[in-house]
Amino acid sequence: MSSDPVTNTDAAWLVGLLQAGDSFYPTGSYAHSFGLEGLVHEGVIRDRATLREFLFRSVLPSLRQAELPLAAQAWQAFGVEDWTRIGELCRLSAALKAPAELRAASANIGRQRAEFTALLHAHPLAGEYLRRAAAEAWPFAAAVSSALEGRVLGAPRTAVLAGVYYASTASLVSAAMKVLRLGQNASQTLLTEALGAAPGIIAAAEQVPLEEIGWFNPWLDIASARHESADSRMFIS
Repeated sequence: MSSDPVTNTDAAWLVGLLQAGDSFYPTGSYAHSFGLEGLVHEGVIRDRATLREFLFRSVLPSLRQAELPLAAQAWQAFGVEDWTRIGELCRLSAALKAPAELRAASANIGRQRAEFTALLHAHPLAGEYLRRAAAEAWPFAAAVSSALEGRVLGAPRTAVLAGVYYASTASLVSAAMKVLRLGQNASQTLLTEALGAAPGIIAAAEQVPLEEIGWFNPWLDIASARHESADSRMFIS
C-alpha cells in the first residue's frame, strides 16, 4: 500500500493546511470552548488580563506537553505506518483528558477531521486509519487526526505542529469573544502575542518523549466538569 502524499510542493501542502485550519472547515471545533466557558462561569476568567493568564499558564503549556507532542509522535508513526503506536497515541490522548466533555470534544473533532481527510483526498493512509480505528475501537483524537492530515498532504512535521498551535489558540480567542467583553483589537493583540511564542513551544514539543507526554490542570478540569451540568451554556464543552 502506497503512502505517498497527495501533494508534493510547498504551496500545495501549505494551502492544504490553511484549508484544514480555517473556521470554514467542518470539524465542529467552533462549537467548543475546551473549558473556557466553565472558567468564565466560575469567575476565574473575567477580562483580557485573566484570559491572557489562562492562555500562557495553561493553554500553551498544555500544547507544549500534550497536544503538540501527540501530533509529533503520530506524524512520525504515520510515516512508517506503525499502527500499534498510532493506537497507543489515540488511547493516550483520551486518557489525558479527565473531564468527559473534553474527551468527547477531541474525539468528535478527531473523527470528523479524519473522515473529511479521507473524503477529500481518497488517500490509502486515511482509509486504513479509519478501518483500523473502527476494528480496534480506538478513540479518535484531534492531534492524531491532524498528524494524519499533514502526512496525506505531504506537510513537514513542524508545519503540521504550527497548524495545530494556530488552530488551538485562535479557536480559544474566538470563543472568548463570545463569552467575554473582548473586542477585535484586544483579541488580535493577544493572539499575536501567543503566536510569537509558537517557535519555542513547537521546538520544545518536538523533544518531548512519549513517556513524558501529559499536562494536568485541576483548575481547568473542575471547571470543565461543572460546565457539564450548567443551567445554560453557549458551547458543548
